[in-house]
Amino acid sequence: QVQLVESGGRLVQAGGSLRLSCAFSGRTFNTYSMAWFRQAHGKEREFVSAISWSGGSTYYADSVKGRFTISRDNAKNTVNLQMNSLKPEDTAVYYCAARRYYSGGVFFANNMDDWGKGTLVTVSS
Repeated sequence: QVQLVESGGRLVQAGGSLRLSCAFSGRTFNTYSMAWFRQAHGKEREFVSAISWSGGSTYYADSVKGRFTISRDNAKNTVNLQMNSLKPEDTAVYYCAARRYYSGGVFFANNMDDWGKGTLVTVSS
């Protein structure tokens, strides 16, 4: 059974940076594509970024492209999200998600296999 544990969320001022981490355990990490989603209060969960099992392909929502960078360390079973130039509209609970044996580039919340419990990012103006 896969377990995902996010960390790194906190209060930050607009224009600042944060690095979120997700620790993966329970299965073979390098068979999973990994993604970050976020859910703001009163809104639906939305895709933020994803990375292929090898780390060779990365994907971003238009709203974060150029500001966020996803990476993974297959030796440490972790996936990270570096968030720069944060905006108040980035405020949300950020979730780490995993999908096994997937090599595509489209990620929806309802086709991910496993989820973490989330970490709260609050960006003040």
